[in-house]
Amino acid sequence: MAKILIVDDDKLVTDLLEKLLKADGFDAVAVNDSSKAVDTAKAESPDLILLDLMMPQPDGFRVCRMLREEIDFLRTPIIIVTALDDSDSRAVAFGAGANDYITKPFHPNELIERINEQLNGAE
Repeated sequence: MAKILIVDDDKLVTDLLEKLLKADGFDAVAVNDSSKAVDTAKAESPDLILLDLMMPQPDGFRVCRMLREEIDFLRTPIIIVTALDDSDSRAVAFGAGANDYITKPFHPNELIERINEQLNGAE
């Protein structure tokens, strides 16, 4: 069972994502404080990370860069899940090391499909 770390400052979003992922057979762990994202990732060793961009400092762009600076997370897929739907945000996110980008609101099946694509591509 793949472990997925959810990083989002909105508890409603993380609760919803945890339920969705667990219903699909994933082990889901959430953190609502972006300053704890890297430490939580180190403690949990996730197979994939879902990361929001619009959070208090550090924002999701910085968290993505911080994760990519860690040798343990160089190859861990990071999917950005955000309300930001502009090309600049997408470009900065991919430049920071994101593997995929999905905008809120999203269809649950699309998110699960994207997660499976990243996990299967990472094997």
